[in-house]
Amino acid sequence: MPTPESEARPQSPPSPSSVSMSDLLASCAAASAVSTPPHEQRERRERQERREEEEFEEGAGPSEREERRPAA
Repeated sequence: MPTPESEARPQSPPSPSSVSMSDLLASCAAASAVSTPPHEQRERRERQERREEEEFEEGAGPSEREERRPAA
């Protein structure tokens, strides 16, 4: 059941003309910065994934993979 407060304020999205291009670009840049991992971290993750794929293709079982993995 709607509350009196929600009936008093209609919920409509802002019109395209009410958002400036600079605000739109700034929000896109901020979203990209927040959702993209740092370059070094991404490379480390990709190396780890490649290593795991190679081990899987070689037929290494989970226990063998854990033995070969260096302690963090």
